Amino acid sequence: MADATCASQSGVGPRARHKRFSLMTTWIDSHCHLDAPEFAADRAAVRARAAARGVGHCVVPAVEVANFDTVRQLAHLGGDSYALGIHPLFVGRAQDSDLALLDAQLQAHGGDPRLVAVGEIGLDYFVPELCESPLRERQEFFYREQLRLARKHRLPVILHVRRSADRLLHGLRAMQGAGGLCGGIAHAFAGSAQQAAEFLRLGFKLGFGGALTYDRALQLRRLASTLPLAALVLETDAPDIPPHWLYRTASERAEGHAQGRNEPGELPAIAGVLAALRGIEPSALAQATSDNTCAALPKLRRLLV
Repeated sequence: MADATCASQSGVGPRARHKRFSLMTTWIDSHCHLDAPEFAADRAAVRARAAARGVGHCVVPAVEVANFDTVRQLAHLGGDSYALGIHPLFVGRAQDSDLALLDAQLQAHGGDPRLVAVGEIGLDYFVPELCESPLRERQEFFYREQLRLARKHRLPVILHVRRSADRLLHGLRAMQGAGGLCGGIAHAFAGSAQQAAEFLRLGFKLGFGGALTYDRALQLRRLASTLPLAALVLETDAPDIPPHWLYRTASERAEGHAQGRNEPGELPAIAGVLAALRGIEPSALAQATSDNTCAALPKLRRLLV
């Protein structure tokens, strides 16, 4: 679990938190790649559209050192927040020296209230070449080293979890004890109930997004319905993981039907599916998931005053 040093980053006590967030009904997109090239032509309009639909805040994670400055600038321009890290899909072109650059950036911007986590980091055992040498060992090396940087800078982590939950958990457990990690978010969680319980035990929240809108996603929908409400945060992973109403099959695309673009503005509709699955009002889900995101990323709470 997050220790007292990490929790104290929020700067407010439990009573103040309850009072401050009692009127919050807007949504937080806890994982959105606003810097993606898919948004290059209309990025400002995308963010404005999300705001008009009630998405009051986006967390924008980096994926490699080349976009560190971009995500920082976007967060400041849009009143959002950001994370810095090296994504497992990008380790093939990353240099060992990029870890030193990440360390330096975390140090230089440690006082930036909009820098809320180290991320997106993690492991990916879905892409075949990442499962074989030398990239398997390389992504595991970058994962371990970035966990150490998160511990050094007392920041939570945003984890990429794709067929890798057990190995991720192994790395997290290795960081337990004195001076351990500050928790964070297991993004796009699609693991088992047992894995979910272990992430929660280690102080993490679980990210749910467009994947739960598919009727065939039975296990994921069951988890989203039955996990404690305090475990859940919402995300779009835009422009990736589109909800079912944006998805087009290969045959549909061949017939000329364009694949819909996922945007942070889709979050309230995705949340509506989750609220229906859980049998609660969307406003209650907005309140709970906003509180949960702030618990996972404590510096975020100060931005939402």
